[in-house]
Amino acid sequence: MIHAPSWRVLATSLFLVVGAGQATAKDVPASRGPGQAAIASANFLATNAGFEVLAKGGNAFDAAVAVSSTLAVVEQQSSGIGGGFMALLHKASDGRNVFIDARETAPKAVDMKVYVGKDGKPNRDVSTNGPLSAGIPGEPAGLAWMAEHYGKLPLSASLAPAIRIAKEGFQPDARFIGTIEDRKDVLARYPASAAIYLPDGRVPAQGWTLRQPDLATTLERLAVKGADGFYKGETATLLVSASRVAGGNWTAADLEAYRVKEREPLTVDYKGYRIVTAPPPSSGGVAIAEVLNILSGFDLTKLDLAHSTHLTIEAMRRAFRDHNEYLGDPDFVKMPLDMLLSKYYADGLRATISPDKATPSDLLPTAMSADPGMHTTHFSVIDADGNMVASTLTVNLEFGSGFVAKGTGVVLNDEMDDFALVPGQPNAFGLRGALANAPEPGKRMLSSMSPSFVFGADRTAVIGSPGGSTIITQVLEGILAFIDGKSASQITAQKRYHHQYLPDRVDVEAGAFDEATAKTLTDMGHVLKNRSPWGFMNVVTWDHRTNALDAATDPRRPSGLGKVGTVKSVP
Repeated sequence: MIHAPSWRVLATSLFLVVGAGQATAKDVPASRGPGQAAIASANFLATNAGFEVLAKGGNAFDAAVAVSSTLAVVEQQSSGIGGGFMALLHKASDGRNVFIDARETAPKAVDMKVYVGKDGKPNRDVSTNGPLSAGIPGEPAGLAWMAEHYGKLPLSASLAPAIRIAKEGFQPDARFIGTIEDRKDVLARYPASAAIYLPDGRVPAQGWTLRQPDLATTLERLAVKGADGFYKGETATLLVSASRVAGGNWTAADLEAYRVKEREPLTVDYKGYRIVTAPPPSSGGVAIAEVLNILSGFDLTKLDLAHSTHLTIEAMRRAFRDHNEYLGDPDFVKMPLDMLLSKYYADGLRATISPDKATPSDLLPTAMSADPGMHTTHFSVIDADGNMVASTLTVNLEFGSGFVAKGTGVVLNDEMDDFALVPGQPNAFGLRGALANAPEPGKRMLSSMSPSFVFGADRTAVIGSPGGSTIITQVLEGILAFIDGKSASQITAQKRYHHQYLPDRVDVEAGAFDEATAKTLTDMGHVLKNRSPWGFMNVVTWDHRTNALDAATDPRRPSGLGKVGTVKSVP
């Protein structure tokens, strides 16, 4: 059964809505915490920053601020304070789950015509590069909000590791430098970007130390003045000036108007587990809930791999069709969530699935496609008291817009591409949107970010991943694997597959299917496309039977610099 929240704008903390006969907060062990803490992130410096703040007496929410801000320094190709995030919080003291929406917003002067080429198709250069591609950042406001409303420490304490690393410098890993190589032509367009990432006009070699005094100063203003230290005053002036000089359209009023939103998470019951996940403007939670509702009518354990995979692909196909058609910013768009999340709607969709034949996407009702990408980041935290955070952060594509605002050290996002700039035409991740996701002043663009909790009688998981449109299917497959009893490391390492309605194909990671399974799926009518590994999942699990924590980070993207999924005892 699914529970759809009322989509009012909420400025206070929210209670999880549950129905009769369902698991309640009391069913989630909260009388005692695990006594240890676990953090899984994309970079060991960020993981260490989280533990540093926990050792100072902070909780999981303070640690989340430390991890996020440190990632903004050491993993700028994937996230930063020039971007946004979505975070799911669980408070051990009362069992409440809260969703923080710090997604970017469109500036007031947004004009769809700017993003359309002469051929009537999206102008990808404008929508993904430079200041016109950037939405108003949400991460700084979100970090300040989390510290003020949920943390135990002042914001300055949680930002201290990031400020220190920005000042003293660090040696970027091969992935960071490889991304500079990938984006060097765009970075070279903008003097402030080139000065940071292309010293002497060249891509730096391994062993390079990156120091960022401007970014440290920007973070210090945030630490001292909270959100006003970013959205007003000197930082805001520098951001607006740099954007407009380079052809952007930001104003001081755009920055001053930005607000964090707290929303009710979605919850879905599946096979005795309760999944708590992201609501719109994330599309991920709705799609995950819809797939699970469809699959709840099948006993996948009685099927071979080919047929259980077939049914899962067909559920993905239908969920992504609805994703493209209906979803958008709940403050701007009325969405038929009661329908999409209804068990009766799932019954109808399930009835359209043949047990042994693929449904061509063009035979489904039309909905208003580039390989899926991976230019986001995710981390998972459980502290010693049992507080939890699942947070997914992004600047969209690699190094976002590629544009650094002079004097700030802040690389701006390119989230405007996540709007349906030309309805029916694919964005950089191949997703096709309708007017529900068209840009408007102050509107949040639809996101695939899907931070999630999975609560069972004996085990709990905190899960999420980057990966553009594949985030949804990665998290779905991770949830199913956890329910099947897999460990954190098994979940992050398992081979993946992905279908998103259009293009009508199944992206398959090497080793996901044996030859016989692949042949059976192909004979059913599925088009399988092998592609390189994707995702950077970070998972923390808690076994309530032994009170043991486990943390794992995706083995596909090892940093080679240290352990990033860690369990530690903290004071």
